Amino acid sequence: MALSNNDIFKKLRVAHKLRDTDIVKICELVDFRVSKSELNALFRNEDHPKYVECGDQILRNFLNGLIIHLRGPMPKKEKPSHQKKS
Repeated sequence: MALSNNDIFKKLRVAHKLRDTDIVKICELVDFRVSKSELNALFRNEDHPKYVECGDQILRNFLNGLIIHLRGPMPKKEKPSHQKKS
């Protein structure tokens, strides 16, 4: 049985011991806005009337934000030193 995006999101939330406010801040790291009420709808049981399916965009932005949260921002690339000025 395959995992849904909601299942993956829930498992990551538990594994990293994240609260709703933490997830909101992580998403803001990649300029993605999500509210606590939207998150609550994602984490509900499938049979709940206000359950919302987690789309790829939400999960992708959360994962990108989580990378920044855990590793820090990517260092800026330096220009190659072999290019000499004339």
